[in-house]
Amino acid sequence: MAGNALYDDGRVCLDAEALTLRRYYFPFATSKRIPYSAIRGVDVRPLTWLTGKGRLWGSAHPRYWLPLDATRLRKDTAVVLDLGGRVRPTFTPDDPERVRQLLHRSTG
Repeated sequence: MAGNALYDDGRVCLDAEALTLRRYYFPFATSKRIPYSAIRGVDVRPLTWLTGKGRLWGSAHPRYWLPLDATRLRKDTAVVLDLGGRVRPTFTPDDPERVRQLLHRSTG
């Protein structure tokens, strides 16, 4: 995966086929791999205290789930993925604009 990565900041990786959220599942910190074809929508929004800025892992809101990210406190932008289910994976990449561009290109 790392050899053909379009973007990789250590917590999220985008390659030619899918997006991988590292340290996603609690408590074992395993990854979640999401094929681009499974993504119905992408929302880039400000990260606030109500949307998870102070959270290292998980969520206080039952609709969103954030993977482990010890640097989230220093970030201002979240990317929310609509996969068609009740819970929406939400993550905070180091370069949210680059991730948005790649996802827009990959999900059509």
